[in-house]
Amino acid sequence: MHPGNGPEHPVQNRGTMEERLYDLVFICMPATPEEEIAKLISIVENATAERGGRVEKVDKLGTRKMAYRVAKQREGYYVHMALRSTQGDLIKELERRLKVSDAVIKYMTVRLDEEIKRQQKLVARREHRARKRPRKAAAAPPAAPAAPPAVPPATEPPAAATS
Repeated sequence: MHPGNGPEHPVQNRGTMEERLYDLVFICMPATPEEEIAKLISIVENATAERGGRVEKVDKLGTRKMAYRVAKQREGYYVHMALRSTQGDLIKELERRLKVSDAVIKYMTVRLDEEIKRQQKLVARREHRARKRPRKAAAAPPAAPAAPPAVPPATEPPAAATS
């Protein structure tokens, strides 16, 4: 038996997960009362706080027309929330709570820090390549391309042939 895999050796905690940034958007039925939307927002905020996360921003975008019908509705009340968390199960719990709510007809969670990390990696790679490239001498101006040979202007008209 490999050390650390048996019941006598519990799996060691690998440390805390880095903080992740999420965007959560959910759409409620257009006729949902404002109090019920505020209740949904507080449910999400409380569940986030219970799991050590925090809500950075809440935007009530209001009733908007949707691109296609969802639950036989053409409009929906949009709510956008920006979240930070170090717990991976937070999103599962939030989506579970939104799924069981009758007022919510659609929801989506997007992890933003992966995209930011990917962009930073691309920038670092680009900078690394730029450092590896040989630099041109900045003091010497680049040599001008050689001018084509000048053709002397014709001063005499060509002689007409006499027959």
